[in-house]
Amino acid sequence: MDTKAMAVFLSVADTLNFSRSSELLHMSLSAVSRTIARLEQEMGQALLQRDNRSVSVTGHGRQFRVYAQKAVDDWQRLRQKMDTDTELAGDISLFCSVTASYSVLAPILGSYRVSHPAVAIMLHTGDQADGLARVLSGQDDLAVTARPEKLSSRLAFLTLQESPLVLFAPTADCAVRRLIGAGSSCAESFDWSSVPFIVPERGVSKDLLDAWFREQGLNPQIYAQVAGHEAIVAMVGLGLGVGIVPEIVIGASSMAGMVTPVAIKQPLPSLKIGLCCLKHRLESPLVQSLWNTALTKGKIGR
Repeated sequence: MDTKAMAVFLSVADTLNFSRSSELLHMSLSAVSRTIARLEQEMGQALLQRDNRSVSVTGHGRQFRVYAQKAVDDWQRLRQKMDTDTELAGDISLFCSVTASYSVLAPILGSYRVSHPAVAIMLHTGDQADGLARVLSGQDDLAVTARPEKLSSRLAFLTLQESPLVLFAPTADCAVRRLIGAGSSCAESFDWSSVPFIVPERGVSKDLLDAWFREQGLNPQIYAQVAGHEAIVAMVGLGLGVGIVPEIVIGASSMAGMVTPVAIKQPLPSLKIGLCCLKHRLESPLVQSLWNTALTKGKIGR
């Protein structure tokens, strides 16, 4: 049985969304559907139950999921063992945001390349909110991402940094800046309902913000929901609204001079940013070696 087809099934079984898996796997939706259909035909059983609204894993699918995960893992371990001679060699697939690539990864990868020059790092960048899904689907070995409140039991997470979320506004004189300056943003009486917010469209930071808004009893005016923290900084710098992103993102942005923090009465929560991978992938010498380097070179041990 084709391990690539099993990896496609594992992705859909995790996301429960054919379209989402097609994006993560860089496959067409029809190719994902055909792959699942061929597997089901070969097994002689329905592995996934789907309709126009939802996807679920059948009882046979849950049994096959255990088999498929073990088969994919065994194949990856065998391939790595056969490819490794006297020194560690092979490929590691790593996902992170643009900011994390130099704010978090730079010292780790700098040290890793000295110790393991024969290992090729396949770095993919994008919205950090995709990190967990890409690791769970098997698309990437590791990802630098934010730790959710509830971490999947399948994942290992190594915290490297903590960064508070920051509310910030345009520095230049504009309509948004004048709304913020119309009163004390720290006062309970400040009218936030008239201020346009630019927020993440998904991910851990969105979950934290939604909870914070509820706690404050705020019903914010959402100007835009954006993929990627870096894009939020750019839009705020252009005077389109106020934004909320991790402090580390603003510090690393080329537009840092175009935005300024806004004082608020109730502090925003912090994000734990770190390295994650599937727990069983730590058995791989390649993954374990990078994990150990992050443990040594990361700013926070755990």
